[in-house]
Order: sequence, then C-alpha cells, then structure tokens
Amino acid sequence: MSSSDVRTQDTRRPRFFLTPMRPRDPEQPHRAATVLELFFDLVFVVAVSTAGVQLHHALTEGHAGKGIGLYLMVFFTIWWAWMNFTWFATSFDSDDWLYRLSTFVQMAGVLVLTAGIGDVFEDRDFSIMVIGYVIMRVAMGAQWLRASRAKGQEGRSALTYAIGILSAQVLWVISAVVTSGRIPLWIFVVFVIVELSVPLVAEVTGGTPWHREHIAERYGLFTMIVLGESLLGSANAIIEALDEGEHIGQLIDVSIMTIVISAGIWWIYFYPRHTERLSNSSILLSVRWGYAHYLIFASAGAFSAGIEALVDYVTGSSELSYVAVSLAVTVPVAVFILAIWAVAYPGTPRLVRTVIPIGAVVTVASTWVPVPVAGVAVVIVAMVVVLVCNPVDGDDDTEHEHEADERAAGEQEVDEVRS
Repeated sequence: MSSSDVRTQDTRRPRFFLTPMRPRDPEQPHRAATVLELFFDLVFVVAVSTAGVQLHHALTEGHAGKGIGLYLMVFFTIWWAWMNFTWFATSFDSDDWLYRLSTFVQMAGVLVLTAGIGDVFEDRDFSIMVIGYVIMRVAMGAQWLRASRAKGQEGRSALTYAIGILSAQVLWVISAVVTSGRIPLWIFVVFVIVELSVPLVAEVTGGTPWHREHIAERYGLFTMIVLGESLLGSANAIIEALDEGEHIGQLIDVSIMTIVISAGIWWIYFYPRHTERLSNSSILLSVRWGYAHYLIFASAGAFSAGIEALVDYVTGSSELSYVAVSLAVTVPVAVFILAIWAVAYPGTPRLVRTVIPIGAVVTVASTWVPVPVAGVAVVIVAMVVVLVCNPVDGDDDTEHEHEADERAAGEQEVDEVRS
C-alpha cells in the first residue's frame, strides 16, 4: 500500500474518533431504546426509590403535608433530567465515545442528586441536589451545543435548547448560593416555569426530529420503573409479615391487593396507543402529553410510598390516622388514572372515556370503605374489565372528529405563539 493511499484513508477517519451529531430520521422503522438508554435509566431507579423512601418516612412520622411538597419538588428534578435526555436521544444520537461519556456524566449527576435527597427532607437543604442537578444539566447543555452544528431548523432548535438550559443552571447556582441551599418555594416554582419554557420555545421556533415510537417506548419503560416501586412495596409487606410474625393475614392481603392495583394501572396506562396519540398531535399537544407524565410518574412513585405507609400502620409503627393512610394510597392512584386519561384517552371508545374518570373518583371514595386497598383493587379491576370489553380500535363515531379538532387546535396554538 502506498503512502498516498494511507493518507487518503486517514483523512476519511472521523476526527478524534467522533461521529458527526446529525439529526436522526423521525420515520426510522423499528426504532427501539438503545442499551445506553437502558443503562441510563438504572440511576433513575435509585433516584425514584430514594425519593419514595423519604416520602414514606415523612408520611409515617406524621409530616404528610411537608413530605408531599418536598417530594413533588424533588421528583421534578428527577423527571426533568430524565425527560430532557430522552427527547434529545430520540433526535440526536451519535453513539461515539464523547456522547457516551457525556451520558455517563449525567448519570453521575443523578447519583449526586440522589445523595442530596435526604438533606432536602431533613433540613430542606437543596445544596447537594443543586450540585447534582447542575452537573446533569450542564452535560445536557453541552450535548445540545454539539448538536447545534447541524444545519437548518434542527441546528437552530438545538442552540435554543443549549442557551436555555445553561442559562437556567446559572440561575439555580446563584439561588443556591444566595439562600445557602434553602431555596424558597416561590423561587423554585419560577425556575420550574423557566425550565418548562425552554422546550416550548425551542420546538415552536425550530423543531427537532423526535421519533414517535421511540418516545412512546421510552415513556412506557419509565412507567414500568415507577410501577416497580409499588411491587417492591408489595414484597416488603410479605417480608414484614415474616419478620414480625404478626398481622400476617392483613399484610398478605395488602401485598395481594398491591399487585392487583399495580397490574391494573399498568393495564390502564398501556391501553391507549400512545404512538398514535403522538402522531395525531401538534408539537404543543405532544409536549403536553410529555409534561403530563410528571403527574403520572410522580403519582406512581407516591403510590409505593403509600403502600409502605399502610404496612407501617398495620404493624402499629405509623403516626398517621387510618383515613390519612388510606388517602396516601387512593389519591396517587386516582391522580395517575386522571392524568393518563386526560392526555392519552381522547379518541378511545366513548364508554371508556366516561368510565375511567368516574373510576378515579370512586377510587378516592374508597378511602372511607372498611378496607381501602381492597376497594381500590375492586374499582381498578372493574375498569380493566371495561377496557377489555371495549378494544381501543373499536368503532366510535366521534373518534376521527375529535382527533381532527385536536390537530386544528394545536396548529392554531402554534400559529399564535409564532405570531
């Protein structure tokens, strides 16, 4: 081989072994989650579990109001970091060493954030959590900066993401320093609004080539992660019964009912075709679908904490009243059902659209029955029976009209924002 041939081959090698960060094909067939994305999700299993454990402790100690408020704040940072990476990876994924390294940095940030969750619940100190959050978000901003080299609207949108994300992190750092880590609620809410606004501005002014099937699968996988926490609560009920040797019958009942409820809300979540909901929506409606999953994920995680609190009540180690413990179980389930119904059930058979919200209300009403967890299980099973008897592809004379109206409304919203 001549030296000229060697030089020619060398010039064709990617510089620094990096693959150009080009937009992915939004219509790519058989698109599935990558092994890196699945590995990325593992750190969120730890984060969600830790947040749930802290909420459980707050409930058991009788600090329900404070615990729920802090849980919602903590869970936002967890959910938002996961969601941003998910939407980025569906549009840009070079899968070279720098992309993987940046993802690992974000994972490290999640672990740092997780280490600070205890301080938030004990002393309302967000210092460590902010450090972890900023690590994640700066790495994410760097990814968007790299993607901004793409031409056209994808590059403009990526640059908007990068500027918005990195600017928000400056605000978080300044706030944490000024308040010594004890960020007031009103400042936290303002920063949440800023963070939520970045994708809206970036997608309306430009646009990224997100993949509908891939997004639906990723959200479905995270749903199973948070539902897995409730199964852990079911297992803990049996473990507690074996360890204590008391209340065995009650704890086994709790365990069985928890499995029934978890399986039922899993069925309710995956009943509608999320891919079709995304494909039939404008970008604003799709973003609304994505944002609603904060309530879906957070409520599923809170349900697990509620089950743990119920186990504590049965064993006599909880300071909560029976009604309060029951609400800790019924309310998260109802919120989960109502949130998924609001964003994924339009276009499903009319009977289903009517029964699901009624079932959510009855779920909360189960708080006052003699055995609330059993009442919730019965309601959930009844809803699943309705779903089975009314397949999502059943005839509905208003289905297409409803979807057309939503598309028109979404397009009108985009035009108004752009104007």
